[in-house]
Amino acid sequence: MKTLHHFVNGKKVEGQSGRFGPVYNPATGEQESTVPFASADETRSAIAAAHDALASWGATPPVQRARVMFRFKDLMERHKDEMAALVTAEHGKTLPDAGGSITRGLEVVEFACGIPHLIKGEFSENVGTNVDSWSSRQPIGVCAGITPFNFPAMVPMWMFPIAIACGNTFVLKPSEKDPSAPLLMAALLKEAGLPDGVFNLINGDREAVETLLEDPRVAGISFVGSTAVAEHIYRTGSAAGKRVQALGGAKNHMVVMPDADMDQATDALMGAAFGSAGERCMAVSVAVAVGSAGDALIERLTPRIASLKVGPGIDPDSEMGPLVTKQHFDKVRGYIDAGVKEGADLLVDGRDTRLQGYEGGYFVGGTLFDNVTPDMSIYREEIFGPVLSVVRAPDFDTAKKLVDAHEYGNGAAIFTRDGDAAREFSSSVQAGMVGINVPIPVPMAFHSFGGWKRSLFGAHAMHGPEGVHFYTKLKTVTARWPTGIRAGAEYTFPSMK
Repeated sequence: MKTLHHFVNGKKVEGQSGRFGPVYNPATGEQESTVPFASADETRSAIAAAHDALASWGATPPVQRARVMFRFKDLMERHKDEMAALVTAEHGKTLPDAGGSITRGLEVVEFACGIPHLIKGEFSENVGTNVDSWSSRQPIGVCAGITPFNFPAMVPMWMFPIAIACGNTFVLKPSEKDPSAPLLMAALLKEAGLPDGVFNLINGDREAVETLLEDPRVAGISFVGSTAVAEHIYRTGSAAGKRVQALGGAKNHMVVMPDADMDQATDALMGAAFGSAGERCMAVSVAVAVGSAGDALIERLTPRIASLKVGPGIDPDSEMGPLVTKQHFDKVRGYIDAGVKEGADLLVDGRDTRLQGYEGGYFVGGTLFDNVTPDMSIYREEIFGPVLSVVRAPDFDTAKKLVDAHEYGNGAAIFTRDGDAAREFSSSVQAGMVGINVPIPVPMAFHSFGGWKRSLFGAHAMHGPEGVHFYTKLKTVTARWPTGIRAGAEYTFPSMK
């Protein structure tokens, strides 16, 4: 049984708390390794290492910080297959899906390589007689990232590359369910020449999280996870005077209009609902079928979902792998049970998926409900599994009201050939990320990722320009050199003359 470690001040650190958690292979249900859970003191030692490295790293020229990111990007590309294999082994997603998520994370590293341009300020000459004014963006301090199990490599790369490139130091608390990929990234950052203490990683549970939230040396917290935890992170961190960006849950809707290309819409729903076994915060879990689109979609979706190839992530024929843990497996099956009890029409049932040789794996097959209504738990709540609900709507206005009324506002999409409907939807829908004939509208790294309503707590979205603003604070300088005749003291509000 392999025992994992922390990474503090440039070194592997064995766990000292005496508390450990299991890491499973979800395809087999067997424990593969053990991960240490950091105590409050161990977490504070990682914060101290980051704090001690802060002054030197913050004073490092941005171009030198960017060069570390360039070297890290090169190392990540060389180790991409190894990284993808770690993600698949501990999370369960297929190897191509794991590789794709790493590529999306690397796009943020590429963005961070341009940090000298991204943090340059503005200059105004002669805002008053012989008075100049300029601005700069400076690091906020020690930053912490708390990341989820579903993207163990990608989501940390939404955070630390920008934070570090901006001159901050960082403490990462990855998911205890699949920590090996982040540990490999820590080693590659060291190999890329990042000074000791600039990036630290502590594994753990709530004790580590609460310590990060309470320690006054931590200036900023980035989080991705469930809404309940996101709200706690936001409230607790903000009350402690920290900057917080906390991304929560989602219930992403895809509106399908009668004039849409139904084959294209079906393909889009298959990938968006069942890719990564639905364990994506941008997964489409609700298809809102307008008018005649309902029957057309059901006719196409039912056989496709029933024949979905479910298997271990290492199998090249697998289209969908297992869920991450037995606990989550039971939770998703419980939602399917609830959908049946609440009166939805279960057209494809994934609960009895069994694979020869993988009887202990956490496999739930693709599941399809029709005639789902907004009062049902499978509609209201985030399932985070391979369950697609079809809701019938008589017209566009009714469909859009469904999207707008939901408590989550992460992403929404519309499939249509009608430019007027698409424009109205994209302009007024209450969601932070919108797709028009694009089912998963995840912005590229040079834009920013974030939802609305109870899908995001805090003023800043993640990565892109919003990420740079989150990890920096603005300083504006106004200067006049003492030449010429002094005008004497002024006792009114100063104005430039």
